[in-house]
Amino acid sequence: MKKDLNISAFCLMIAGLLFANITLAAGDEDAAWNNVLKKQFFGDRSIDESGATIELTAPYRAEDPALVPVSVTAKLPQTTSNYIKTITLIIDNNPVPFAAAFHFTPESGKADIATRLRFNAYTNIRAIAETNDGKLSMVKSFVKASGGCSAPIGADLDAAMARMGKMKFKLDGDKIALNQPNQTQLLVSHPSISGMQMDQISRMVKPAHFVNQVKVSFNGKPVLSAETDIALSTDPNFRFYFVPDKAGELKAEVKDNQGKEFSYTQAVTP
Repeated sequence: MKKDLNISAFCLMIAGLLFANITLAAGDEDAAWNNVLKKQFFGDRSIDESGATIELTAPYRAEDPALVPVSVTAKLPQTTSNYIKTITLIIDNNPVPFAAAFHFTPESGKADIATRLRFNAYTNIRAIAETNDGKLSMVKSFVKASGGCSAPIGADLDAAMARMGKMKFKLDGDKIALNQPNQTQLLVSHPSISGMQMDQISRMVKPAHFVNQVKVSFNGKPVLSAETDIALSTDPNFRFYFVPDKAGELKAEVKDNQGKEFSYTQAVTP
């Protein structure tokens, strides 16, 4: 069984690299999106590309392809009548192009999100926003990085597994403002194994083990939720906003693809 998993992971890696090379060799950075991905994820829906709704920030040349900082900034406020409800991140030439889908509510305050992702080849990353009226808008950025999904697992895997599921919120600043968007960061300890990485000690490709669901609430009201996949970096973190109307409790609930569940709560005092 272990041998089959290793062969499958190796085939996935080779297929991903060949797909990326064919796409770029054709001289069309948008080939994967135009030929496959747009239809796969959004069907025939119209997508505005004016950049009026969101802004995407990613490095043109990544220092570490397994830890690429990516952020999306909303250009409109979150109100009950008009708000961004979902931002989807697609990395065209990754073995699994779907990176994450983040869901927001008016209580989010701002539909801003920042995290770190793996890039396995030179590729466009796309952020597609859907507003509560069902309209889609997209921005993209080209990133030069390769090998992030198959980067070797470090020698301290046992230590990483031992602290798996530990979490904390990191609030921005000493004071929390009532009825205003407050920035915070959720840090999650998790090895986030892509299924394409080799253990440096055993020299075996480890089965995929990654965070695939995140939920954050304040006093029981949803603030942020997400579905994620193998592009999520080791020890993932998420920077976002929430709007407290009184003192209360931030709660994070995290699940991974092997069925493990973790939760953490932190008191918030304005």
